[in-house]
Amino acid sequence: MSDKPIQQSDRGILKAELARRKFALRRIEPSPDLAPYIEHYWTVRWDLSGQAPFSQVILSYPNINLSFERDHNGPFAGVYGVPRSTYTRYLQDEGEVLGIKFRPGGFHPFWRRPAALLTGRILDAKEIFGEEAGEPAARIFAAETDEARIRLAEAFLRSRQPEPDDQIRLIGDLVRQVIDDRTLTKVEELVDRFGLSKRSLQRLFSRYVGVSPKWVIQRFRLQEAAELIEQDRGIPDWTRLSQDLGFYDQAHFIKSFKAMIGKSPEAYSRELDLPSSAEA
Repeated sequence: MSDKPIQQSDRGILKAELARRKFALRRIEPSPDLAPYIEHYWTVRWDLSGQAPFSQVILSYPNINLSFERDHNGPFAGVYGVPRSTYTRYLQDEGEVLGIKFRPGGFHPFWRRPAALLTGRILDAKEIFGEEAGEPAARIFAAETDEARIRLAEAFLRSRQPEPDDQIRLIGDLVRQVIDDRTLTKVEELVDRFGLSKRSLQRLFSRYVGVSPKWVIQRFRLQEAAELIEQDRGIPDWTRLSQDLGFYDQAHFIKSFKAMIGKSPEAYSRELDLPSSAEA
């Protein structure tokens, strides 16, 4: 586990300004030997005692997460596949979570089955790792500090003896290309840049990531759109925003945004200033 701080980002957390008033989020880097597989650890804590429950909507990244949770429902250790749409987490009373965010493809060496089998699903960790997952989960819940919990989580992951896999590095390069280049809007462009066939690329993503390359491209564009709308705190120039994000035209952008988030960009923008949204 590294003490190096991670630059905080609210991307993917819808209505992030409100979220910061409801829970505390921290991110911690993994130890060097696990860094090829794990993007970071994350902790969330909240205390809503005497307050109404809070619903946080997440526009998730193409990452599988393993989380150790304690909330009003009791303890739970689970594996979260990539959600097909948005994911809503309900916060009530007091609670905390230690999460492990695997790199795209990074969960595969620990499970060795197609990631697509987890897409849209939340499974008890015992269903993935067997009954032996119960003991480290209990010890993690009993530990008092984040650092102690992470040491226990890392020991468990090392016991799974993950083997190096060059495909994970390739997946990372593919995803990084999508993040860094707004002009990349089609799967065919990834095919050309990396010299892969479209079918090979799709099979690679199904096995290691759990969602298609097209899904990943659109998700990062829509995450950025939601972040820019919140930062602007007004009605942006939709035509310019659509172009900046690489969409074919404004209509295509609006349709994609509404399909994923459930409302138009303009409706989402207006909601950011509604006092009633504070307890949504």
